[in-house]
Amino acid sequence: MTAELALGTYRCRAIPEAAARAAASGAQWIDTAPNYAAGRAQTLLAPALAAHPSLRVSTKTGYFTAATGTDAVHAGVLTAEHQAVRSLGRIRPKLRTSVGSSPLLQLAGHSLAPEYVRWQTGRNRAELGREKLDLVLLHNPESAHPGDRAALHRAIREAFVVLEEEVAAGHVAGYGIATWAGLEDDAFTVGELLGLAAEAAGGRHHLAAVQLPVSLVMMTPITQALDGAGPLPAAADAGLRVMASAPLHGGGLPAMVDRELADLIRPGLTPAQAGVLAVASCPGVTTVLLAASSAPHWGQAADAVAQPSLTTAQLREIADVLASP
Repeated sequence: MTAELALGTYRCRAIPEAAARAAASGAQWIDTAPNYAAGRAQTLLAPALAAHPSLRVSTKTGYFTAATGTDAVHAGVLTAEHQAVRSLGRIRPKLRTSVGSSPLLQLAGHSLAPEYVRWQTGRNRAELGREKLDLVLLHNPESAHPGDRAALHRAIREAFVVLEEEVAAGHVAGYGIATWAGLEDDAFTVGELLGLAAEAAGGRHHLAAVQLPVSLVMMTPITQALDGAGPLPAAADAGLRVMASAPLHGGGLPAMVDRELADLIRPGLTPAQAGVLAVASCPGVTTVLLAASSAPHWGQAADAVAQPSLTTAQLREIADVLASP
């Protein structure tokens, strides 16, 4: 059985229409973040979520836009410029504003500071119009302390403590991480994340999901999984939801898949469908995030995940073809 298709709103051009279309097609999940669509993604999603209360939503905490950074400064969760610099992995100064009579830097960047994680989680609930969020993911936590695993793990554990408190308060059902390179670069492993969650909870934890890129371009998770290694089997063994992001590599993959490769994957599929089916067939993947806003694109992707899964032998053959010079 292949993984389910879900709407991913990163680079989604028409979020309200895409959300309504995903709901109408039977999708169960929508993935978003407070910095997507220049900070507007969550408010754009709110009407569709209100119209379809059974839709589950995963959102994130970590990155903030310049406008959100200013609001966080006013809220006291990102304070003076130098304090913010110490707590942020990356900062992009935008312009100077003022709070009272003190000039402060308007910030756009990333923070896993506990006060900020708590504040942004509450803001996410308000923008999405949901009393309880299904998933809150730490967004690219590897950005917080690049090159310093010990400091990064402390930051993740402290953020997990906040998210466990949010679960206890009834504001969040579960949490996890959404990473681009953290698992592949060994900034953390699934086993380490489970250990940090157990420490944060003092026992039974609510770490529920990992999100990472999986595609015919970013094949490492697939090739590792075929040998029973890497993050996908580890997450599956722990009962975690595995959300595959960028299955079409930002829309660039179909142009890289020729007819021969598409037919090797499954005769008759388009290059885009072939790419989606390969990801959906990968052992351990439960959810494939697709930023499809048009009805034809969504329909084609839905047809692809409705296909029988590729076998391990077929996936190995595809991996071998892609690895050949």
